[in-house]
Amino acid sequence: MCIGFPMTVLEGDELSALCERKGVRERISMLLVGEQPSGAHVLVHLGAAVRVLDDDEAAMIGAALDGLGAAVAGDNFDQYFADLIGREPELPAHLRPDMK
Repeated sequence: MCIGFPMTVLEGDELSALCERKGVRERISMLLVGEQPSGAHVLVHLGAAVRVLDDDEAAMIGAALDGLGAAVAGDNFDQYFADLIGREPELPAHLRPDMK
């Protein structure tokens, strides 16, 4: 399984960018998404930006990854999934039998 991480662009060009996540900086390939401005969020897989993220999506993915880390450590993780607590799980529209 491959996990993507949201990272923030610090500086770069159409080929690569210096990006950061939680204080860790890494040079990332930008060939799939093109040059992005400083402050943009990108989803990174195996050293390559594969998609540009908006602020909300980057925060949700970051929280989910933090929640996964907390769960693996045996810590409480409810606060990382606030959007899921207190409601019934729902299938995405494309998987619901009534939408086929």
